[in-house]
Amino acid sequence: MDRSSHLRVPYEIINQLIREALHPYSEALHIVTKVGATRDQEGGWPPARKPEELRRAVTENLENLGLDTLDVVNLRLGDAQSPVPGSLAEAFETLVELQQQGLIRHLGVSNATTAQVAEARSIASIVCVQNMYNLAHRQDDELIDELAEQAIAYVPFFPLGGFSPLQSSALTAVATRLDATPMSVALTWLLQRSPNILLIPGTSSVAHLRENVAGAELQLSDDDLAELDKIGR
Repeated sequence: MDRSSHLRVPYEIINQLIREALHPYSEALHIVTKVGATRDQEGGWPPARKPEELRRAVTENLENLGLDTLDVVNLRLGDAQSPVPGSLAEAFETLVELQQQGLIRHLGVSNATTAQVAEARSIASIVCVQNMYNLAHRQDDELIDELAEQAIAYVPFFPLGGFSPLQSSALTAVATRLDATPMSVALTWLLQRSPNILLIPGTSSVAHLRENVAGAELQLSDDDLAELDKIGR
């Protein structure tokens, strides 16, 4: 499935495919889901954060995945472009209620501002924050360090640039020295950036999957890191 077709597939179909491929699930497998937006016919992501919409989304996730409890549910905030300031209290408290009912094990937030992360933590414990972050987009540097101190995972989406793949002469130079691909180096940089970073790089082919895995085997020197750090600063 290529990236463009993946973006058109409703989440319920993806969940059904996951269930078909992996059920019964291993105890070592933890499925993380996200609620708070729907996919419209124009390809947009209108918000769906009213209490009844969130309850329906959690129920549908449970049914399509064949689970009694969801391991982690992220509350999706903001819009398709970026986080949007504003209180998340009503929506997040709805998920807390579902957690108390035993339908959700752990909570997280996605596409959130630093203030929204703080507000969520004032309401209930969170285990992860899923925001856009990569070599060229470093807006969450301070947040990542703060979360690391609290043993909260930071999960960068678009770690390779998303719809605009990372391109940099510095990245290419480091990759050439290491006899690696630029994308592998970009993933390695994230892994070495902080111990609380968990990667979710997407892929549309076995070849890209191998490139992604190769990133875990590289080691960047202090000089490599210094050169790469200049990209986003």
